[in-house]
Amino acid sequence: MEFLSEYGIFLAKAVTLVVAVLVVVGGIAALLRRGGDPLDSRGRLDIRHLNEDYDGVTEALKAAILSKKAFKQFQKERKTREKHRDKAERRRVYVLNFHGDIRAAAVASLREEVTAVLTVAQAEDEVVLRLESAGGLVHSYGLAAAQLLRIRDRQIKLTVTVDKVAASGGYMMACVADHIVAAPFAVLGSIGVIAQLPNFNRLLKKHDVDYEQFMAGEFKRTVTVFGENTDQGRRKFQEEIEDAHALFKDFVKLHRPAVDLERVATGEHWYGTRALECQLVDELRTSDDYLLDASANADLYEVVYTSKKPWLTRLLAHGGEALGRF
Repeated sequence: MEFLSEYGIFLAKAVTLVVAVLVVVGGIAALLRRGGDPLDSRGRLDIRHLNEDYDGVTEALKAAILSKKAFKQFQKERKTREKHRDKAERRRVYVLNFHGDIRAAAVASLREEVTAVLTVAQAEDEVVLRLESAGGLVHSYGLAAAQLLRIRDRQIKLTVTVDKVAASGGYMMACVADHIVAAPFAVLGSIGVIAQLPNFNRLLKKHDVDYEQFMAGEFKRTVTVFGENTDQGRRKFQEEIEDAHALFKDFVKLHRPAVDLERVATGEHWYGTRALECQLVDELRTSDDYLLDASANADLYEVVYTSKKPWLTRLLAHGGEALGRF
């Protein structure tokens, strides 16, 4: 029994070592197969021709519902249309996506996508941003909106479509567009600023815990989580919130001058139909319908920038995939 026990421990260690080696080797092999350099930390730009996707869906449905004779005729006509389309000079529509969180982390990809598009876009082209965000940090969404302003500054048409939500910082981005398209029940607006934090000072005092804070500059810190907040600090913090709100309103007014700020800048949100009445949007429509119509006379290209994870993270991930195939 002692021999079997020791042998079992030895076998477990051997299996663990083999598995570890397989993970590493499998990860490296997966990276090499995908053309990845383990030390390459740069991202990747993927381009998808959406017209081809639409054509593929149409052909699949036609094949299912038409007779063989009718389908052959459809294919013949499609090839003729494609030849004419290839010869004709058509405008291009570049489709970007932004799914925002509280930190607007997607701005890292957005800036790369905008830069890529601006290297090739012409005056007759269009950029369509499919935007979904409930807002977040002021400075993060300010940067995201500034990235979209780069498109406007180049005199290229910018359309923002909202299927679900573009509120607060999300609307700060949307209002930059030449044209805003929203689904009937999409949530828009929330032109306001909010900040909230708990204060544990009384709890600390109850347990005889001192909290000390040292500052150089009267308003380096206005309110705090652990210290005792003063009326002066609260007033200063409220002034900062109101200043941020004023800047937000000025930004919206600059880009959508027809909007009645007294009505819409209360922090409230509106559904698409009501947002149209408030002139927060220009058209009620889904992004799918807008892009499908655009494909009739334009070439649509979806541009997606994917930043690469640290090589060790990718190595372990690919190693896990490779191990699963053994």
